[in-house]
Order: sequence, then structure tokens, then C-alpha cells
Amino acid sequence: MNIQKLKLLLATACLAPLPLIAQITERERPAEWKHLITGGRYMDRFEAMPEGTLSGDTWGADSVRPRYIDNGIERPDISFWGGNILQTPDRKYHLFVCGWPESAPKGHMEWPNSTVYHATGDRLHGPFTIQDTIGKGHNPEAFVLNDGRIVVYVIDGYYIADQVNGPWQYGKFTFNPRDRKIIEGLSNLSFAKRQDGSYLMVCRGGGIWISKDGIAPYEQITDKRVYPPVKGEFEDPVIWRDSLQYHLIVNDWLGRIAFYQRSKDGIHWVTEQGEAYVPGISFHRDGHVEHWFKYERPKVFQDKQGRVEQMNFAVIDTVKWDDHGNDNHSSKNICIPMNKGMLLSVLNRTPITASTEIIQVKILAEEGFDPVREIDVPSLRFGSYNEVNFGRGSQVIRTESSGKDLILTFDGRGSGITPDEFAPKMIGKDKQGKMLFGYASLPYADYTPPLLSSLRPVYRKDKNEVRVEIRNFGLSASGETTIEVKQNGMLMGSRKIKALKPYEKTELAFTPKKGEWTDKAGYQVVFLRDGQVVETNNFTIQ
Repeated sequence: MNIQKLKLLLATACLAPLPLIAQITERERPAEWKHLITGGRYMDRFEAMPEGTLSGDTWGADSVRPRYIDNGIERPDISFWGGNILQTPDRKYHLFVCGWPESAPKGHMEWPNSTVYHATGDRLHGPFTIQDTIGKGHNPEAFVLNDGRIVVYVIDGYYIADQVNGPWQYGKFTFNPRDRKIIEGLSNLSFAKRQDGSYLMVCRGGGIWISKDGIAPYEQITDKRVYPPVKGEFEDPVIWRDSLQYHLIVNDWLGRIAFYQRSKDGIHWVTEQGEAYVPGISFHRDGHVEHWFKYERPKVFQDKQGRVEQMNFAVIDTVKWDDHGNDNHSSKNICIPMNKGMLLSVLNRTPITASTEIIQVKILAEEGFDPVREIDVPSLRFGSYNEVNFGRGSQVIRTESSGKDLILTFDGRGSGITPDEFAPKMIGKDKQGKMLFGYASLPYADYTPPLLSSLRPVYRKDKNEVRVEIRNFGLSASGETTIEVKQNGMLMGSRKIKALKPYEKTELAFTPKKGEWTDKAGYQVVFLRDGQVVETNNFTIQ
């Protein structure tokens, strides 16, 4: 999606009828976003919807007609909402989606009584046809456990089966907040499988949780939301991990703008500039746009490398409260293909700094992509997203072939790569003008770091002793670590702990100065390695 199309979409949103404007707050974008190049925004990755059955003789506001009625799933008698797709070895696609009768007197507000359907299709973008009913529930997200069982999460529970056709059993997750405040409740959960088969989950409020097998208790790791530090009514997070890093998109439903974030461990996130999506991303090859009023419940379908091949959205043609039973308004679930990006790896064996003279990057050839022949090499820029997203960054000074792959040598100047970089970015285009992008792995970066996390310090007055449980939720051993316990910033005690294996825990104890410890102040547990702070856990008085 180019800048001109983005401007058109934003301008169209401003022309919405007055009743709709009451449901919209126009968020002011940072001034620097005006200078983003194509590829700088996540929404630039949306591609034209596959051609299908185009019809204007169907329900919906004029803004969504004509449309591809065989894209995703829609029926005149059912209002569909969120869902995601799994693929089975027989190459069949399975959409797990919720919906309710279009004739329901409450209209869209019937959503709390949603039914979860299992629908199938022969093409990733549909059409999908209902095969069976799984049960009651809203906002489903399906994922596959290490043992092959299928889990379909719904608000307040989940369904589980040995295979996609059931039979399904209903259960409830257990959650251990670990002495932390649960951020905005436990709904609209989204899940990403970690490298060892464990699961990382984000809740609606932006808290991060980890389960060792995807079913066992989910343990809260963070003590505050991981979303961007900006004003917004956030909901609908979707999280996933590819072969390199974690990705997170969260939607500001009132401002109708979504944000895109990345992380190497699922706990510490960077937010890229630009919109992840806005209304109007569903466009046809001829430029026609299906202008749905809202795009919610985003879900991703990933390729074998974990890259996003398609996104699914729940869409509605009007304000939710204006969608009544037996009227001309309704909702459906649509499919939009994505530019999934290139596979890149940095070849430099030592950390890249401002004084690095050259940076070598390999672009892997894939089925349908020949980097040696197809790339417009002078268009490429490489480095930190803070540089590349604005057309800056390192430039290519020479190229060479490595079999079918392409090795690029960049001038090291201007990359903007810092010591905490874990996935530098490349943006460019091919010789036909199509946008190219990708994130590169770094041979010296640790993509399975330890993640030490504590419980709230507990003071035993009879012994004048403070005890703290520490656990490693990371995927590698922690190494020797110094733990400091503070109250309102004042050091109360410190201890060194041994290296902890993944999921291993230990307990430390110390004696504070008599009379100094109080249960009426907040606590901070600080983790230091080689004298540097690597993490801080904060506990407030409830």
C-alpha cells in the first residue's frame, strides 16, 4: 500500500456521516510519520484482495458494495466476527470463527451469545463453508499444541480436541498473576508458540503471560502493559512469532488506528513508526476499496518460516449499535493477503557499531523469488528501523551471488544499529516496483535469553527476614545474577543467585536493618548482571 492510497483512506474517513463521527476520535499522528517511505508502515504490507465473485446485490452500506462475497465467510442469516485459520496436512484450510443470527433482536449486541463455528475452504482466502458447531463462545483463536491437539480459545475458556473435526471438550485456563495486578482483565487473549513449545500469551490489557505447554497455568511475567506509551483505547491484540522474532499488533478501537511492535523475547518491545492498519485496507487490484467502518479482531496465517501470509479481520459496515436484527447491516470475516517479506541474515560475526566499515547481508532465494535477478539493488536501504523507515540507512556498495542467494555488502555508515538491536531492517523494491522488506538475524544476538522474574518479597517479622522467590522463564540458563531488593528506591538488601536453568526457581533471604522494612510501601526487585541492570520487577501495595 503506497502513501497516496494511505492519504486517500484517511481523507475518506474524515468524510464519514455525522452519526459515525460520534464513534470516532481522530488521533493526531506524530509529525515524523509524514516522512515515512513505502515499507516504513506495517500497513504497506497489505496486498490486493484475490479476485472473486464481485456483487453489489447483497446486504451492506454503499461503502462495502460491490464486494467479493466469496472472500472469507459471509451469509445473509449469520453475522460473523473474529476467527483464525489453521491448515491440515491434506492442504485443507479450517476457519474457526464466531457469529450469531443476523435476525437477533439485539443486532450486533447479540455478540455475548456467539457460537463458534468450524468452517472449511480449499483456498486460503475462502470462501469458507460451515461444517459444524463447536460451542458457545466469542473471539476464538485456534492453535496447535506440541502433541498435536487443537485448542480453540474463547473468552473465559477453551475447547480442545485431538483433531480439527472434534469431538470438542470445554475447559478453563488457570491464571497465576504472581503477585501482580491483572491488567484490564483476562479477555481477548492471543497466543504465540515459543521455540521450546511453550506458549507466550498477551491479554487485552497488554500483560504478558507464559505457559509451559499452552494448557498448564499461565504465569504473569510483566507488571505493566507492553503497548506503546500513547493515548488509546486498546483492544484486539494479536501476537505471533516467526523464525526470528515476536510481533504484536494492538488496535485503538476509538481512534481506529493500530500499532505494530517487535520483540526478541516477547517481554521487551520496540514500536515501529506508522499505522499497522486503518479502515480501508481491503482493496481490489483495480483500486476499488471495500470501505468497512471497522476492522477488528485481526488474526494471522503464517508460512513455514512464521511470516504472515494473510490477515483475517472481523469487519462491519456501520457503527455496531446501528446494526439491528433483520436490517441491511451486518458483519463478516475477511481475508487480506500480505507481502510476507524476505529472509535475511547478517554475515558479520562481530557486533555492528558506528565504526563498522562494511555490513554483509545474505538474501535467501525462495520458490517464486530470485533475489539475484529480481531486486532493484540501488533502492535497498539497511539498518535500524529508525533510519530505514525514513529512507535513510546504509547503502549497497557491491553484490555477489552465492548459489541462488544474493550477498550484499553495505557501507557501514549510517546504519543506526545500536548494541540493543536484534533484527535490523531492509526496505527496497524489485525491478517491477513492488515493495520489498525484511528483517535480518544477527549471528551474535541471543534470541533465547533468560527471563528472570520474582514474586513479591515477603517479610517475616518474627525472624526479621525477607524472602524472595526467583524463577527463570527464559529459554536458556541465566548465569550468576545479583538481586537487589528496594523499597521506594532505597536498597534493603542484595544477594547473588546461582545460574538457573529454564523454568528453575530458587529462593533468597536477607535480613533488613531492624525497623526499616514496611508493608506499606512498594517494592522493587532489581536484576543485575556484570554490574548492569537487566530487569526490574515492581510491586505496588494493593
